[in-house]
Amino acid sequence: MRNFILRLFINAFTLTIVAMLLPGIHFGDNSIGTLVIVALIFGLANAVLKPIILILSCSLILLTFGLWILVVNGLILIITAELAGSRFQVDTIWWAILAGVIVGIIGGIMENVLGLNDKDDDDDDRKIRIISQ
Repeated sequence: MRNFILRLFINAFTLTIVAMLLPGIHFGDNSIGTLVIVALIFGLANAVLKPIILILSCSLILLTFGLWILVVNGLILIITAELAGSRFQVDTIWWAILAGVIVGIIGGIMENVLGLNDKDDDDDDRKIRIISQ
């Protein structure tokens, strides 16, 4: 539950920063409720749709040496905007791709700072205990 809340906070924070930096990304209003709803939709789109899109476009990813992932990130933002209705708007695919790059950079930094990228610390402790016995 802790990781879910932290990731929700990271999504809300990064989307807010992107909306402040880029003129092509807009929130309908700046209320906390709107930010949380859009962050939740973005998180669900990332968790459910992004892996499916990546698998279906695997050949394009290989053909473009991974640059297609930037387009996929932009598509996830556009899907989020469509699902969020008037709460979140993305003007063009180009703003979405640029926003996806910024969200990825800021989100990755924040996940590292908050320790969300640590893989199962409890499992590592358990492995050390088993090996040392």
